[in-house]
Amino acid sequence: MNRTMRTIGRIGLGLSLALAAVTAAAQTPAQIQAAVNAAYAKYQALDSGKNADYIPALAKVDPKLFGIAVVTADGKVYSAGNLTTQVSIQSISKVFTMALVMEQSGPDAILKTIGADATGMRFNSIVSIEFSQKVLGGPEMNALVNPGAITATSMVKGKDRADIWNTISSFYSAAAGRQLTVLDDVYKSEASSNERNQAIGMLMYAYGYIKTDPAQATDVYTEQCSVGVDAKDLATMAATLAFGGMNPVTKKQAIKRENVPEILAVMATAGLYDDSGKWLWRTGLPAKSGVGGGIIAVSPGKFGIAVISPPLDGAGNSVRAQMAIADISNALGGNPYAQTGSNK
Repeated sequence: MNRTMRTIGRIGLGLSLALAAVTAAAQTPAQIQAAVNAAYAKYQALDSGKNADYIPALAKVDPKLFGIAVVTADGKVYSAGNLTTQVSIQSISKVFTMALVMEQSGPDAILKTIGADATGMRFNSIVSIEFSQKVLGGPEMNALVNPGAITATSMVKGKDRADIWNTISSFYSAAAGRQLTVLDDVYKSEASSNERNQAIGMLMYAYGYIKTDPAQATDVYTEQCSVGVDAKDLATMAATLAFGGMNPVTKKQAIKRENVPEILAVMATAGLYDDSGKWLWRTGLPAKSGVGGGIIAVSPGKFGIAVISPPLDGAGNSVRAQMAIADISNALGGNPYAQTGSNK
């Protein structure tokens, strides 16, 4: 049954990419840049939300930082604002570690070990672990909340910690189109204040989800969240997912094409924390946010988009990023659920 469903998914992905490419071709470069410019101008002065402060280094990031980037099938980058200042990738990294585990062990490794369901609870909830284990009786969470994400990191194969980290770093870099590095100040700050994640890692180990050293898994997870990215990096990573795992800038296959539908499915249902449903309602776009201020979103076959703006709303999602992405996607017809053409 799983093989049949994956075959159907691959056929569906191919058709959607082909149809989207036709629609995307109707958008001229000038129209795409105009949509980006309009969103930047509209939200540049917006003063809403506040930086995450439970990680001390994040509280110090300039709240006025605002950068937008869109990457299309031909690898062209359309941008506005700050594209040079790096922020930590934070929870956006979870998408690509999940993809890496699928790459190494197949999608079922994620589904059977962690699950693919929204928890309905906070991203760092310990209660969600207990509920999944004692009430639901199994892996009923996902790889985009901290318990599932730390477990996913523990599943990355390697002969030792250094080898595991090099594998993760190389995989992220292939999706971004350049060598990414860790922001040491963020890593040190987060490692000195991540007691809750350490507890989550130990509990996941106690219940048998994590099979390796939980302390190492949590530490590697902390390091992956500290990777530095700018808006172009994130948009390129989003575009890699938008075009079947092919990085449109480097023209290299960074992620297995057959795994992309499952990756996007989890992003669609759990990518924006407690507000994932509201986001999908508004935009239809699979997306992932990070408390560093970034959001990536994917319009399959059309474009990848990313915005960086550190001030967050109560759910932990960038305020300006949500608004800018929604406006740009609406202008470019990015919602994959929206009907196009005539009803006649």
